Amino acid sequence: MKYVGFALLAIVGIIVALLLIALIRTLFTKPKTSTYTPDPDPEKAKGYAEKLSAMVQVNTVASNEDRRTEAFLDFHKVLTSLFPRVHQHLEKVEIDGNLLYRWQGKSSEKPIVLMAHQDVVPAEGEWIHEPFSGDIADGFVWGRGTADTKCSLMAIFQSIEELLAEGAVPQQDVYIASSCTEEFGGDGAPKIVAELKRRGVKPYAVFDEGGGIIDEPVGGVKGCYAMVGTFEKGQGNVRFTARSAGGHASAPPRKTPLTSLAAFVDEVHRHDPFRREMLPAVKGMFQKLTPYSPFAYRLLFGNLWLFGGLLKAVMPMVSAQAAAMMRTSIAFTMASGSEARNVIPQEASVVANLRFIPHQGKEESFAILEKIASKHGLEMTVMDGHDSSPTLDLNGSVWALTEQAIGEAFPALPVVPYVVTGGTDARFYHEICDNCVRFSPVIYGKAQLAGMHGLNENIAVDCLVGAVEFYKKLILLND
Repeated sequence: MKYVGFALLAIVGIIVALLLIALIRTLFTKPKTSTYTPDPDPEKAKGYAEKLSAMVQVNTVASNEDRRTEAFLDFHKVLTSLFPRVHQHLEKVEIDGNLLYRWQGKSSEKPIVLMAHQDVVPAEGEWIHEPFSGDIADGFVWGRGTADTKCSLMAIFQSIEELLAEGAVPQQDVYIASSCTEEFGGDGAPKIVAELKRRGVKPYAVFDEGGGIIDEPVGGVKGCYAMVGTFEKGQGNVRFTARSAGGHASAPPRKTPLTSLAAFVDEVHRHDPFRREMLPAVKGMFQKLTPYSPFAYRLLFGNLWLFGGLLKAVMPMVSAQAAAMMRTSIAFTMASGSEARNVIPQEASVVANLRFIPHQGKEESFAILEKIASKHGLEMTVMDGHDSSPTLDLNGSVWALTEQAIGEAFPALPVVPYVVTGGTDARFYHEICDNCVRFSPVIYGKAQLAGMHGLNENIAVDCLVGAVEFYKKLILLND
């Protein structure tokens, strides 16, 4: 017993020592504050807002069932009128509504591609301002596509428009790529990639949406931060089907297709089957945010060597977004059963959408789910799927270029790596490019994040000048 007591004392001593080390490290971490706030030239901001408004007024809603190519041709006419120098000096190719421009530089060795899509999701429900009004009111431009992503498209075009007016010639080729099928994962971006491949173009870097300038990215971490997406998760859709002889609802058996499906869904939700890992991008995110965080967060984020396991365990209870950066996620999105209220279905099914993480990809994730489904007597059918994208090197030259451009366009704005849990057109470009950066250079507060794909989408007028400046810096710094 005496030896057991000594062992326990030793363990307690080690724990206390480790906590003391973490506490000392935290006390020596100098607290910082993100002080960036936009302070644009009012006339410039007004002019940019008016251009974005004109772009939003063209309804470019599209789906896999309704490509609406004529709407995009109308949109192209608006672009031509808003950015005459771009259309006078750049080579332009239109591919089924998708756009590719080339601004020839002094060299074609390190070309960059600037991306933002033209299409938008449907605008349903009651809006404060009509979804395609492009109203400029209360310091915001309102309408579908303002934040996702016509703001970036406007800024890309405007940056080149201004550089042309100044007589600038880029050191390296610059491409503008804009698909009209991004919102439904269509073939627009692949067609542009195919054209670039045909030309033998291998981009040095691709810059697309994904991250952004986020206000309070983690609850309690105040201020704005440039959250730069280093990769995006993969996606897949799966159907789970249960079958029976059916029957009348007046004499239900103990087990039916719906009860089997319900038991399966409940198990997956109660007992997360996917492994959580602290990826380099996630570690980098926490480490970059450490000095800007409240003391308790500084203690946790700044000592991942000690608290990493704790963060992995508690993060799903704190933030669904942060938890999704550490594991494959699953969401049950569709269900079907009997078409009559008093009939037990012979067949019922649910559909799940998965987002794959690099350390547990498509095949492993499907295998885990199939094992659980078989236990409940369900048949699993894979509908589609692809793995996560390659990761941007945080020590590489493209990350350094991105940091420098952000630093010069947005003074005092901290730059933080970020995992993109949604999908972007950039994933198609990894076939020809090793460095895809996912970052929209505009401020997304809670209202803007809620408005994307939701009601009352808008973007602040005063953040548009910084967005234009960011793309100008990227073009001029890429030498």
